[in-house]
Amino acid sequence: MTTPLTAPQFPEWPQYDDAERTALVRALEQGQWWRMGGGEVDAFEREFAAFHGGGHALAVTNGTHALELALQVLGVGPGDEVIVPAFTFISSSQAAQRLGATAVPVDVDLGTYNLDPAAAEAAITPRTKAIMPVHMAGQIADLDALGKISERTGVPLLQDAAHAHGAEWRGRKVGELGSVAAFSFQNGKLMTAGEGGLVLFADEEGRDHGFLRHSCGRPPTDIRYLHATSGSNFRLNEFSASVLRAQLARLGSQVETRERRAALLAPLLAAVPGVVPQSRDERATRVPHYMAMFRVPGIGEERRNALVAELVRRGLPAFVVFRAVYRTNGFWETGAPALSVDELAERNPNTELIHSEGIWLHHRTLLADEDAVRAIPGIIAAALESV
Repeated sequence: MTTPLTAPQFPEWPQYDDAERTALVRALEQGQWWRMGGGEVDAFEREFAAFHGGGHALAVTNGTHALELALQVLGVGPGDEVIVPAFTFISSSQAAQRLGATAVPVDVDLGTYNLDPAAAEAAITPRTKAIMPVHMAGQIADLDALGKISERTGVPLLQDAAHAHGAEWRGRKVGELGSVAAFSFQNGKLMTAGEGGLVLFADEEGRDHGFLRHSCGRPPTDIRYLHATSGSNFRLNEFSASVLRAQLARLGSQVETRERRAALLAPLLAAVPGVVPQSRDERATRVPHYMAMFRVPGIGEERRNALVAELVRRGLPAFVVFRAVYRTNGFWETGAPALSVDELAERNPNTELIHSEGIWLHHRTLLADEDAVRAIPGIIAAALESV
């Protein structure tokens, strides 16, 4: 492979046009800028639920709050345990820890980087209140196996779908999969308003409970400050919702583009000596590709970090992958299991490999033209030779 003399051009992110400008003016001119008086948040919730095949949507301030709120609705609190992937962004574990629960990290599959169902089942105890599969890079976790575990044990699933806007499993959209799902609209996500989040509940009762908790315990029709439950202020504002409505309108076409580009890139990456791309579960019938992920087995963390720096120097938007959650100071502040880092590392061998060998490319690379995508493997091959 040859490296181009100049770096390929990749689209900027976030993307916007007159649709967002019009939406912001519409939100401005309605004269009410919070969800209790305006119409943008309500409309966005309806549109997002419809796009994802159903469910009952509740928009919130960010993806971390979406997870925290969903766990609270599921009854998670002090003394409980929540099973999370050891390889994930730390919001997955901290959402449980901030409720006073213990986050229990379990290993992931070395191919898909998703929660290992057998490891999750082995970690269930009488204190387990939820299992949180993370759909890593938009690749839906094995919901067939996890669903059976949930049915057998009575432990509910909470899908961390922060990477999975528009994803499908066996032709079914996230809103048709029967369990609660939480989304993020942070600046780098597949649709964004800078920040924002959403919980997609399977039933209206869960959504109503979530509404109370996200609005300081206050029912939507309350005018006498009769707070029915405890809660916090996780309400999304009207301006963010108006932008997200515009973002949602182009999400489908962007997912289609990324699917085509990912199908082009994956075999080219696999042909680079030493590179192993994230694998795709054949049951995932639509993957939105939040990241293009790969490992370089045996590279080690220090050289991997040098490789990422070299890729960035050569014009690729490359990043190191998430650390194992137990290898961060924040994980140990509260709600950590009674195990050492070394003990958790021994229990999570795949996570140990991924977090020290993994690299991801921003999803905007998969919105580029085919020539730019074809240039990526050559850049990676040349960078590998230089570090």
